Amino acid sequence: MQYRTLGRTGVQVSTLVLGAMNFGRLGGTSQDDVDTLVGSALDAGINLIDTADMYGQGESEEMVGKAIAGRRDDIVLATKATMPIGDNRNHQGGSRRWLVTALDDSLRRLKVDHVDLYQMHRWDPRTSDDETLSALTDLQRAGKIRYFGSSTFPAYRIVQAQWAARASRYVTEQPSYSILQRGVEAHVLPVTQEYGLGVLVWSPLAGGWLSGAIRAGQAPSTNRAEVMPDRFDPAKNQARLDAVEQLTKVADQAGLTLSQLALGFVTAHPAVTSAIIGPRTLDHLGTQLAAADTVLTGDVLDAIEAIVPPGRDLAPDEKHDTPPALLDPALRRR
Repeated sequence: MQYRTLGRTGVQVSTLVLGAMNFGRLGGTSQDDVDTLVGSALDAGINLIDTADMYGQGESEEMVGKAIAGRRDDIVLATKATMPIGDNRNHQGGSRRWLVTALDDSLRRLKVDHVDLYQMHRWDPRTSDDETLSALTDLQRAGKIRYFGSSTFPAYRIVQAQWAARASRYVTEQPSYSILQRGVEAHVLPVTQEYGLGVLVWSPLAGGWLSGAIRAGQAPSTNRAEVMPDRFDPAKNQARLDAVEQLTKVADQAGLTLSQLALGFVTAHPAVTSAIIGPRTLDHLGTQLAAADTVLTGDVLDAIEAIVPPGRDLAPDEKHDTPPALLDPALRRR
């Protein structure tokens, strides 16, 4: 396992992060499964676990809390807030009112007295940066969080938050990034480098497209295909399907699995600290751990860029940092 410094914090983290989104009902994993996955990941050298309050509406945090009992000091523990929890309209967003409550709820579910990294799951356009940053700074001073970061923020919002900070600042950003979705290379990653933010990328396997689960002429073998059929229907995703077939050949020629190629690619970018993996089984974990020490050569990186050029998203409609006004006509029309 390789380790890198998380931004300018001085904290050393593994280049692979154990993501907990699949813990519980969403991934069909039991507490025994989670205990085994967490234990195996820690034994392999992973030292950062990433979850969120909205994963299973708190279920993931509860399972992580049970799995890390007795090993808390070995772990850099990260969770997230701002996404809706339940039906109450104020149980979401970046207000002080909600963040104080949301963090206390997360700490209770995780059975810890603090988290190392508390991340804003999405930018909340209804709440000022001053409001959110002030609340996060107070939670940090209270000892409930060590650092705080953002997730899936547009580049201009990352810059604005850095300028708005009067005391502590966001120290990390968590964008979606993979060989098939390279749009963040154009704006987000240069901004994180400019401000010295640590970068923990999610969906480095493109939701299963780069795991080998989706190939031409066969039905997708990922559970997400049942939940989001259009996103994984080969007939509606020809560009991604063609790219995967070409990337598989590049991986074979390099003596790598497609997962190794995909994970090695994102961790090769100088702005990236770590890649978040989300295994549901020990087999998945083993396959992804095989990429822990993968270093891609220049010719392999060149071959990848000949298939998917820098800065290009093969599924632009699946971008998660699009400004709200481009998605809702009411926000751009009077």
